Amino acid sequence: MIRDIVPSFLNWKGRKSRKPLLVRGARQVGKTYAIEQFAKDHFSSYLKVNLEEQKELLSIFSKNDAPAIINELELYFNTRITPGESLLFIDEIQSCPEAIVALRYFYEQVPGVHVIAAGSLLDHTLNDTKYPMPVGRIEFLYMYPLSFKEFLTALGEQNLVQHLESFTLRGDFSPLLHTKLLGYLRIYFFVGGMPEAVELYRSEKKFTEIGRIHSSIITSLQYDFSKYGSRREQLHLGDVMKYSANHVGKKIKYVNVSRDVRSLELKEAFRKLELSRIVHLVRYSNASGVPMSNLVNENIYKVLFFDIGLANSIGGIQLVGIPDLVTLNEGALAEQFIGQELLTVGNTYDDRKLYYWLREKKNANAEIDYLLQYNNNIFPVEVKAGKSGTLKSLHVYLYEKKLRTGIRFNLNLPSIGNLEAKVTLGKSSKTLQYKLISLPLYMCFILPGILRKCLKESE
Repeated sequence: MIRDIVPSFLNWKGRKSRKPLLVRGARQVGKTYAIEQFAKDHFSSYLKVNLEEQKELLSIFSKNDAPAIINELELYFNTRITPGESLLFIDEIQSCPEAIVALRYFYEQVPGVHVIAAGSLLDHTLNDTKYPMPVGRIEFLYMYPLSFKEFLTALGEQNLVQHLESFTLRGDFSPLLHTKLLGYLRIYFFVGGMPEAVELYRSEKKFTEIGRIHSSIITSLQYDFSKYGSRREQLHLGDVMKYSANHVGKKIKYVNVSRDVRSLELKEAFRKLELSRIVHLVRYSNASGVPMSNLVNENIYKVLFFDIGLANSIGGIQLVGIPDLVTLNEGALAEQFIGQELLTVGNTYDDRKLYYWLREKKNANAEIDYLLQYNNNIFPVEVKAGKSGTLKSLHVYLYEKKLRTGIRFNLNLPSIGNLEAKVTLGKSSKTLQYKLISLPLYMCFILPGILRKCLKESE
């Protein structure tokens, strides 16, 4: 299964300024598989150390002497770690914080040795102040469930991916291919991007067993809750995970999650699930300029689950008759999908965050699903589950922020146009002239290329 992170691995391998690499991501998104495949394809040899399973090795990493660590590993495994030819892969490194600290000594003392580490709960360890993290001595890459592009590639549709990547809004798009892609999109909504589920669908084209795989993954996520705190805290995590999967795109009000649990406890549960990368918090930003992160209110956010297939499974959706399946939360599915895609369209070394805009006023509410920062420009993104829908919030946002380009995702064929709209502000009506980039949901992964061309044309 080809993953988009591989070119970043290759770039890292060939750089003289290379540092030990830490790959971060939620459980079972394919980190170990991708790293092992990379090792087999691009190194003469590799040594994998799993610190969760091989507890006897934890003591090796307690010393601040990288050559001694390598020597002990070589003797223990009866192998050689040759600079430039071998890869040392430290898996589940969160089980040994001392090993994360030791990575700096690999960088300082044996820079010729390629070292990659990975783990599913790394963010919890990295946020633990008891251990001095090797800032400036390691680098990071981020992995997510398979994106829609990776899903198509896994199904053997590389030519279709290449066709999409070469598309420009100035050309026509085949209605026949549009229908085919909408079919794949519908399947992805319910299979999701977890590698095990995708592989089963790829090999058997059956939905009946995918629910079992989803259930197994959800159980493993819940098993990890025992590592987060007390029994009471684990119960809160379970409630918040279930709520998140069933309320994608909704502004979080703790009273809606539970009336019996204190807000501070629920807030902490959301924070821990975010650290585990099981949920992504889409935070409110006033978005009057860049960077958007400087204009964020941390207490106002909505939630995105980390995989659309798992979210549907938690919601009890049965994976049968998917092409004809219509659910009550179509809008939430579309918003979940675009959120997942936006997390993956940037550089793999960026820990991307999602933002949205909200205005709550009597008789004048407005909300933009996502805000995208691209080349120091802010673009409002609206997501529609069908082929139609008003753009009142988009118009209000563009007018108030004095912007001239908006993005819409829906089920229509792609288009771009200069439009005019009336914006009602209080008792007055204003005229807005703007450009609308309208793309079908499945084209989200080519959005950066579309924006690059549009910005170049406007220069």
